Amino acid sequence: MAWLDRAHSVAQPGFNRWLIPPAALAVHLCIGQAYATSVYKTALVKHFGASLTEIGVIFSVAIVMLGLSAAIMGTWVDRNGPRKAMFVAAVFWAGGFLVGAAGIFTRQLWLVYLGYGVIGGIGLGIGYISPVSTLIKWFPDRPGLATGMAIMGFGGGALIASPLSTALLTAYDPASSAPGAVASGEAVGMLFLTLAAVYFAYMLFGAFTIKVPPPGWAPAGFDPASVRSHELITTANVTAANAIKTPQFWFLWTALFCNVTAGIGILEQAAPMIQDFFRQPDGKSLVAASVAGGFVGLLSIGNMAGRFAWSATSDVIGRKRIYMGYLGVGTVLYLLLAFAGHTATALFVLFAFVIISFYGGGFSTAPAYLRDLFGTLEVGAVHGRLLTAWSAAGVVGPLIVNAVLDAQGTPGKLTAAAYQPALLIMVALLVVGFIANLLIRPVDPKFHEPSEPVAAGAEKES
Repeated sequence: MAWLDRAHSVAQPGFNRWLIPPAALAVHLCIGQAYATSVYKTALVKHFGASLTEIGVIFSVAIVMLGLSAAIMGTWVDRNGPRKAMFVAAVFWAGGFLVGAAGIFTRQLWLVYLGYGVIGGIGLGIGYISPVSTLIKWFPDRPGLATGMAIMGFGGGALIASPLSTALLTAYDPASSAPGAVASGEAVGMLFLTLAAVYFAYMLFGAFTIKVPPPGWAPAGFDPASVRSHELITTANVTAANAIKTPQFWFLWTALFCNVTAGIGILEQAAPMIQDFFRQPDGKSLVAASVAGGFVGLLSIGNMAGRFAWSATSDVIGRKRIYMGYLGVGTVLYLLLAFAGHTATALFVLFAFVIISFYGGGFSTAPAYLRDLFGTLEVGAVHGRLLTAWSAAGVVGPLIVNAVLDAQGTPGKLTAAAYQPALLIMVALLVVGFIANLLIRPVDPKFHEPSEPVAAGAEKES
């Protein structure tokens, strides 16, 4: 297993750094399947005889474990390199599907919590942060663009997983293609087994092809002083242990938490939500199940596009300003969705699309924001700790939406009005996040590492 060590993944002279983003995408496109869970959510509700909240816990546990494993393993990933991290992520992610499938076949919901939630969630966390530090080191001149290219894969994972899952469910249970029909639990179990094999193989491809830059490497003509074009960008470094002692870290944590909580509630409920918003008095929806599945894929495009476009834009206008857009404009869009989203399908789709693009952009901009505030020394480890905001949001977001909907009525019979209380709660959270982002200032020099040895080491890694 020596090929997994960092020493065996150092790039040779003349290596093209643009080969790194595809390797990172190989992992992120796989673990991005987490955003397509709504495709089979109703099937699991029926199979286990459970509530929306009980099934939603599966997704929440996975996101909690993502944040916790990223926080705990961030330093380990930085020290051992992306190849070993990607391999470990593949083992946990595929293993989570296998254990989850066992839970479905035996009708043991706790096994699905353990498999997809806990084991798969660990794979999510390690896989998510595994290429981030490496990308920032390969692209010190364009960190927002670099992280956006990779992290957009996580947002775009549902673009592949949603239609793939729908097709596989139909293949495993042909009766589920009928209007109003729901796939059987056995079909979902077979889906889990198939995804385990496919994702494991593709993630190994990413692990085999990832490289780290050699000591002393830098892009041709790159001047480190040129990146300091905005007030918040530092040339110093802060360790992960010290970063969490700064108010800047917690202000950004709050901003990310609020942005994620608002977006994750829609993503987790996407397919049934669009059907409920356009439900007729007779109980039938104007939106077919197949169209709802397509809507999940469309949101995936918005999530993916936002992760790339908004993050790349942040290299030009600055990370703080871009977060003002995510949270400020997002507040207005949530209000419009709550009160006017039901008036036309096109409006509903437009509002949701832009909201989810902001949601994705918040994730991909975060590593570059951290680089600006705390330097490159342990940016992967700091990023891992920041992702605990995602863990908290993964619980709070779906809990708010599912609890409100469970109180409003029966799944499959809800209307747009049932969603208004949850959407207005999201509006309040976005306002809190907007204020937190406004409070971010440059880090106090007392948290900086000694300039001489750290600066030299950082330049070599870049």
